Amino acid sequence: MNPNLPDNKLKRFFAELFRAPIKAISKVEYVKLQYRYITHHKLNLKHPIRYTEKLQHLRLFEYPNDDLVSLCASRDGVRHYLQECGFSEYLIPIYGVFDKFSDIDFDLLPNQFALKCTHASGYNLICQDKAKLDFAKTRQKFEKWLKTDYGKTTVEPHYSKIKPRIIVEELLEEPGQIAPIEYKIHVYNGKAKNLYVVRGRGLDIRYDELYIDFSPFDGSQFNGWKKSDTPPSKPENWDEVIAFAEKASAPFPFVRFDVYDIEGKICFSEMTFTPAKGTLILDDDQADFQMGEWLDIEGYKPHLVPAGIRDQYLK
Repeated sequence: MNPNLPDNKLKRFFAELFRAPIKAISKVEYVKLQYRYITHHKLNLKHPIRYTEKLQHLRLFEYPNDDLVSLCASRDGVRHYLQECGFSEYLIPIYGVFDKFSDIDFDLLPNQFALKCTHASGYNLICQDKAKLDFAKTRQKFEKWLKTDYGKTTVEPHYSKIKPRIIVEELLEEPGQIAPIEYKIHVYNGKAKNLYVVRGRGLDIRYDELYIDFSPFDGSQFNGWKKSDTPPSKPENWDEVIAFAEKASAPFPFVRFDVYDIEGKICFSEMTFTPAKGTLILDDDQADFQMGEWLDIEGYKPHLVPAGIRDQYLK
């Protein structure tokens, strides 16, 4: 729970009780109630003004019809997209993409790697030592995830179109860090405006909200996450990072574009189109309106992808 908002246990009980039937009856009504419950704001879908309102509109009415969004939300499809855009150099090396867990030959993998489902957010496993990996539990977990319609579960329908697979990536490491520092860049209509930096993952995770020039944007701190004691430094190759993010994100009204920058080497992480399902509680409510001014959703037209590419990555 966000410490800025009180926790009403009775309200939470009834929300859990009626969540499934409301979702089954109407996705729109479910999202309206979810948005009101989490943010304490009434959702205006007809004339959205807030950033979080516009994300809900995209979530429900636009992104589900955009094949390019689904392609880029998938962990294997986005690699194809970035390769076609000429950005192969920024892709994390992989050991393969597999339809089933049983297709993975772990004997051929190095001691460290990352397993990720292609069709969801958070369905990941980081292996630091293959000898200590519980294969039975890992198999069970991934077999369950592969059968889960993540888009239906979260009411983010653009995920439902992605073919569920497992991608095995090289494990990134950064000297002096338990996990690499991640830069989550918010791109509005092809223009990067703000970001947050994630540090201390796995130990004491902290999030720093910034404008794109790395000046503080504390008002956009959200969901009770803590900022770090010392502000992050702008990478020396930041102009290259931003050029990459803006060019790759140009077709979309909004996308959060995540990258690592490890000793000057830019590594693409993922593209997220509805961060936290758009249900963000910002420390300063005015930041929601400011970000909403940056995001223009008028005249947006969904994209189609060639049939052969669609058949390869999407259902």
